[in-house]
Amino acid sequence: MRYGVLAVVLIGAATLGGCGEGVLGPKGPIADAERQILFNSLGIMLAIVVPTILATLGVAYWFRSSNERAHYLPNFSYSGRLEVLVWSIPAMTVLLVGGVAWVGSHDLDPRKPIASTTEPIRVQVVALDWKWLFIYPDQGIASVNHLTVPVGAPISFEITSSGVMNSFFVPQLGGQIYAMSGMVTRLNLLADHAGTYRGISSNFSGDGFSDMHFEVDAVSAPQFEHWATAAHNSGPGLDAQSYADLAKPSKDVAPFTYRSVAPGLFGGIVSAELTDPSLCLPSASLRAER
Repeated sequence: MRYGVLAVVLIGAATLGGCGEGVLGPKGPIADAERQILFNSLGIMLAIVVPTILATLGVAYWFRSSNERAHYLPNFSYSGRLEVLVWSIPAMTVLLVGGVAWVGSHDLDPRKPIASTTEPIRVQVVALDWKWLFIYPDQGIASVNHLTVPVGAPISFEITSSGVMNSFFVPQLGGQIYAMSGMVTRLNLLADHAGTYRGISSNFSGDGFSDMHFEVDAVSAPQFEHWATAAHNSGPGLDAQSYADLAKPSKDVAPFTYRSVAPGLFGGIVSAELTDPSLCLPSASLRAER
């Protein structure tokens, strides 16, 4: 018995040991609220599952063949009280779990801005084969497979894909959301702790999917400004031709930055006007969108 308990403890510790950098180790208010929903749902379900398991074991023990006090009722067919008990418990569980999901889905609407006295940082995200492009339209710079954000500032993401559907996900900040060609999905996140967090694509997208990850550096506001200034002074410019080169399938791309971004580039990607790199940006439709 002692060794069985020890084995359970060791297995549990080994299983939970890798949870520090995932959804159970939130570093922002969105991820923290999502973890709370997970715990609430788990608690509601365990309140049903645990008594059911204990009742099953209790019934099996009571009606064992050696227990002469247990009454065998071969003609029993119906009990209104048992029917109410059997159906009311799962119905209550569905209502409670559904209520938690309903309230949480409205409170954590991806498009809903995060209340803050700090001006949000806009980031335009493009899922490519097999890498991530991050455009900072207000700073006029871009980066590949690396995202730098200031701590405490809301991040307003506009997300699209150059081709196949992907899924943008930073587990410790929350908010997994799909990136689809010809569409823009919106997501608002905030990092309230400095650190480096792993971002991934959680939707299979081909041969290079396993290498389609990036790092998120949450830094202080002065450090973010220093990074943006340094990016302005190094690297190539991002225009239609350099985007066409970047969009070609490639695996395990090392992070780098672009010192400038052509006006209307993201709009051209969304509207698929950049399939031909000779196209000139911005077009009239893009100017109207902006």
